Amino acid sequence: RSRSLAGPAGRWQPPTVTTSIASPAPPARSRLSWRRRRQLLGLAYVSPALVIVTIFFLVPLVLAFWISLTEWKVAGFQRFVGLDNYIRLLGDEKWLGALWFTTIYTIAVTAVTFMLGFALALLVRVRQRRFVMLRTAFYLPVVIGMAVSSFIFLYLFNDQVGAVNAVLRAVGLIDKDVAWLANPDTAFITLLILVVWKNAGFAMITLLIAMQAVPDELYEAAKVDGAGFRQMLRSITVPLILPTIALVLLLLVVGSYLAFDQFYVITRGGPNNSTITATYWIYNQAFVGFKFGYSTAMSVVLMLFLVILGAIQVRILRRDVTAS
Repeated sequence: RSRSLAGPAGRWQPPTVTTSIASPAPPARSRLSWRRRRQLLGLAYVSPALVIVTIFFLVPLVLAFWISLTEWKVAGFQRFVGLDNYIRLLGDEKWLGALWFTTIYTIAVTAVTFMLGFALALLVRVRQRRFVMLRTAFYLPVVIGMAVSSFIFLYLFNDQVGAVNAVLRAVGLIDKDVAWLANPDTAFITLLILVVWKNAGFAMITLLIAMQAVPDELYEAAKVDGAGFRQMLRSITVPLILPTIALVLLLLVVGSYLAFDQFYVITRGGPNNSTITATYWIYNQAFVGFKFGYSTAMSVVLMLFLVILGAIQVRILRRDVTAS
C-alpha cells in the first residue's frame, strides 16, 4: 500500500511504502489431510471396479488354485493331494498331445488370419463408398457367434448334403464327395477355414483403424522422394502400427489357445482324437471324467502359460517400438 504525505510546510515528501505481511503457509498436517482426502476420493471412484475384479476374478482364481491341490469328486468329497495333480500332468500323454495340437493350431490360425486381415485392411483403407461396403461384408462374420458358425460349417462340409462338395463337383475339382470330417487333415483344414473366415474381419478392422491414424503427409513426402508401395509399407505403415499389430497377434494367440466351441460342435475331438485341444481335454476331464481337481490343475497351467506368452509378446513389442 502506498501513501503520499505532505510536510508541515506543504512541501511534497516521498511516499512511504508499507508491505503487507504474507499469510503463513498451511501447516504440514493440513496438507497431509488434503492429500489423504484426495486419495480416499480416488479409492472411492475405483472401488466398484475393485469389488467386481475381486469377486469375479481374484476369489475364483484363489479357489481354482486350491481345488487344483485336491482330489475333488463329483459328490463334493475332497482330499488334499498337494502338487500331485501338477506332477501327474508331466506324464499325461493326452494332455501333452492336446497342448501340442493346440500350439500347431494356434500358429496356423494366427498366421493365416493375420495375413488375410492385414491384406484386407490394405485393400479397404481407401475412404470411398464402395470400400465401406466391402468393410461391412468382411466384418459381418465377426458378429456371428462361434457356435452358430460351427453349425453352419458342419452343414456346409457334410459329405452327404453339404454345399461344399456340390460346388467343388460343379467346377470339376473333385470327382466324388470328400468326407471332410472323417480325415484328420481335412478336418483340420475345415476348422482352419472356419476360424479364419470368422476372425479375419476382426483383424482387418483393428489394423484398418491403426492405418487410418497414420498421417497422409508421411505418404505424400515418401512419394515425392520416389518411394514405392513396398517401401512405404515397410518404412512407414508397419513401424507406426506396430503396437496394434502386437495387440492383434496377442488376441489371436490367446483366442486360439482357448478355442473350444468349434471343436465341440464339429469334431468332438475326432477323428481318432486328432483334434483334441487343451480346453476340450479340460472339459472332458471335468464334465465327463468328473476329475475336477485334475482338470483345474490343467486350467491353472494353461492360464500361467498364456500369461507368460503374453508377457513375452509385450516385451518384444516394447523393444521393437523403442528400436524404431
